[in-house]
Amino acid sequence: MFLTWVLSRIRAYQRYRQTVRELQRLSDRELNDVGLSRADISGVARHYANV
Repeated sequence: MFLTWVLSRIRAYQRYRQTVRELQRLSDRELNDVGLSRADISGVARHYANV
């Protein structure tokens, strides 16, 4: 049970980091086109990954 929880947290963190990396690669204009700013990246990634 504990191991399952730890593994799920690791996977969630990996999803978070991947999402942050992908969003950081976008230009400010591309982020604006999807309604985001650089300041929103962490929050969006955290929400997506359920961290």
